[in-house]
Amino acid sequence: MKVLLSCPPMIGQIHEFRHLFEAQGIELVIPDFVQTLTEQQLIELLPEFDGWIIGDDPANEKVLTAGKAGKLKACVKWGIGVDNVDFKACEKLGIPVSNTPYMFGNEVADLAVSYVLALARHTFPIHKGVMEGRWPKPPGMSLQGKTAAILGYGDIGMHVAKRLAAFDMHLIAYDPYTRFRDKVKGVEFQTFPNGLSYADFLIVTCSLTPETRHLVNAGTIGMGKDGMRIVNVSRGPVIDEKALIEALKTGKVAAAALDVFENEPLPMDSPLRHFEQCIFGTHNGSNTVEAVHRASMRAIELLFGFLGIK
Repeated sequence: MKVLLSCPPMIGQIHEFRHLFEAQGIELVIPDFVQTLTEQQLIELLPEFDGWIIGDDPANEKVLTAGKAGKLKACVKWGIGVDNVDFKACEKLGIPVSNTPYMFGNEVADLAVSYVLALARHTFPIHKGVMEGRWPKPPGMSLQGKTAAILGYGDIGMHVAKRLAAFDMHLIAYDPYTRFRDKVKGVEFQTFPNGLSYADFLIVTCSLTPETRHLVNAGTIGMGKDGMRIVNVSRGPVIDEKALIEALKTGKVAAAALDVFENEPLPMDSPLRHFEQCIFGTHNGSNTVEAVHRASMRAIELLFGFLGIK
């Protein structure tokens, strides 16, 4: 058997997992790529593989159909986000598929809160100034008594709330489907964007679905508090970047911390690069040694189960 691996965090720790494949006589193949493989690359590659551990690649119907026409028997989406995987196509083609849910709530929440702190205290501009030989002292914002609105109250959003509650912040949450309503005391549940007018921070932690694509747009940003700060640790397309750029220009949004973007890696000509008050990541919220190991072991367990390997 052959398995294709296209998940960068798992690839980074592959020395810990390769022996599990070798013990089963499985050839593990890691192609040369940066963030994701293209649709055309996958159409050409996938037919020769029995299994696929998917990163953020376009696992759409065309790709999956090409795989099914060859040897492809099963897939696992590494991680929790599934917006890039066509589950209906998998069902239609008879390809077993799963993700690895509930793996990164704590880790992504840690990053989100680090972004809140950095935006409140200008940590990154101060660091940059010191490195350049200056000694900047911009006034920061106290978090106690401020309001944070959390868009998406699943595993990640709930863990963000748990952490921010320790700062004595007022918390608003938006999620009509949450299973975690009673996990953190004092959270005010609203229908988005109600309450955004008094939120000092908007923290995006929801899944990307047709309903949430560009949910943060010119209209909803316009309903927010002047000088609001935005943190996104979910998926880039939840935010309409054109609308965010305009809001940063006018000061409606004071600053943003984005771990994810509509196009990744962030294009060199993106206007977002002009805003020095912003902080940018590399879609790296789940990437801790412990979390990657946990999710990778679960992905292998699921894939081996689908392939009938014990």
